[in-house]
Amino acid sequence: MIAGALVVLSAELGVAIAQPGPAGSAPTRTGAPKFTERLDIGISTHEIAIASDFSGADITVFGAIDGADQFLLAIGSYDVIVALEGPRKPATVRRKERVAGIWINRHSTSFEPIPASYSISSTRPLDKIAPPLALAAHDVGINNIRLSPTGALGDGSRIAEFREALRRIMQASGLYQRDPSGVQFISQSLFRASVRLPASIPVGLHTVRAELYRHGEFVTERRIHLRVVKTGLEQFTYNLAHRHAFLYGCLAVAFAILTGWLSSIIFRKD
Repeated sequence: MIAGALVVLSAELGVAIAQPGPAGSAPTRTGAPKFTERLDIGISTHEIAIASDFSGADITVFGAIDGADQFLLAIGSYDVIVALEGPRKPATVRRKERVAGIWINRHSTSFEPIPASYSISSTRPLDKIAPPLALAAHDVGINNIRLSPTGALGDGSRIAEFREALRRIMQASGLYQRDPSGVQFISQSLFRASVRLPASIPVGLHTVRAELYRHGEFVTERRIHLRVVKTGLEQFTYNLAHRHAFLYGCLAVAFAILTGWLSSIIFRKD
């Protein structure tokens, strides 16, 4: 009988491009916007420093709804969703199967860049805020993160299985998290959100995204950036490994040889 296991690997950063409209086109007259509300947000810190004893952290996002309808505020018709998205990196899911007593990679699927980490908080569970199609249209929620396969697909019947495996592994590792009550209104129009940063959060530029919904309809969103950096010895090691990979490899081999030689002397039996 063949048993299965799944692992995930990540690599480079991805970029999205917007295409401008045709040159020389006349401006189009539009009516009044459907919603007049606006969001203003801020965070407790714009940079997180990771040291050797870093075990995760919480950041606080403060926000206000400008131009809100006072009656709708009073009856709780507004909902806020706050997500912290890590830098985007491609992911590869490989399925290992046991053949003749040996575990080997039999199948794999690569996906376009996805957030390397994703923590989401909201005023209520997402299914109580908006219909699934509205959430999916704005990529809100772990289940709505777009997982688009790349390259040769092979047996397309396994794509759904690999998508579910990727989501499951990211959640099990703590990189994907959700808190359905992490956003709270501290007054009628002011709110506060707590977003968790996992201990294994990747370094780089992260995006805090806040979205406002009214009666289940998307109103507006705001985005600000958060930078995660390493400090001290961790920063030196990280920079050496990524900017001078050959030198880092040579030092690692030399250190391993030195450690082995010292161990043989210390524990040698006369």
